[in-house]
Amino acid sequence: MKVSVITDSTSSLPPEMYERYGIGMVPYYVHLPDRVARDMVDLTPAAFNAYMEALADDDELPRTANPGPGEYAEAYLEAARESNEIISFHMTSDGSGAYQAAVLGRAMALKERPELAIEVVDTRNVSMCHGWLTLEAARLAEQGAPLATIVEQVRRFIPRTRMLQTADTLRYLYMGGRIGRSAHLVGSLLHIKPIISMEDGVVVPVHVARTRMGAYRRIATLVEKAAGAGARVKIALTHAAALADAETLRELVEQVVRPVEVLMCDLSPALTVHSGPGTVGLCYLLP
Repeated sequence: MKVSVITDSTSSLPPEMYERYGIGMVPYYVHLPDRVARDMVDLTPAAFNAYMEALADDDELPRTANPGPGEYAEAYLEAARESNEIISFHMTSDGSGAYQAAVLGRAMALKERPELAIEVVDTRNVSMCHGWLTLEAARLAEQGAPLATIVEQVRRFIPRTRMLQTADTLRYLYMGGRIGRSAHLVGSLLHIKPIISMEDGVVVPVHVARTRMGAYRRIATLVEKAAGAGARVKIALTHAAALADAETLRELVEQVVRPVEVLMCDLSPALTVHSGPGTVGLCYLLP
């Protein structure tokens, strides 16, 4: 039987990909004032973006929590009905406790089913970089590749994925306490659009633009520099209530590299909490 693939909701994979490839999804949690909602299950990107846009500057942002070990163990035992080999993908362990929870969940599942082989992967990244690794593993599994082969290929891909993202406003960074009021006011006055990425699992700033289009052009330039002009690249455009802007970024990137696959993806609410509606990003994989 083929290897089972598990991930969690912050991969931001398009919902149809879970169904198409039989990927199991364990949801994060979003703590709202009146309830705790399961990311991408009880709470959709559209509903959450509308909620965020309606918040006042002095309102408290929702909080997020990763799944617990028991939830991962349950997912592994459910997957074990189909296969004795399981691979599980999680965002950078420097940004969330999901990887550690999944490792504990693996130990719990193995106590019950010691014959299982479960590989837990720290993607060292977020969003659709995490999603690309999950998707590539699921495609290999569908082709009948054994667990060892899938793990080897995924390890090769990890340093070949990169996220580049920009927020339309500093408002949500301010509301979340990540920047002070003076930085928020000055940045908003100057229309600053920070571009962030990740290096070895840690968020890093890479550029500051003065306009959205300037930020998108810079992202396209960074992709071209990393991949090479005209290179074959898999790209995922990620956004929070900003589909038109994501399409603009796609057009700019397609002018400098040759995408062999393009996905349009809604950021999951558990990720949108940190940057807010208007966020646009790109996650690429060099095949």
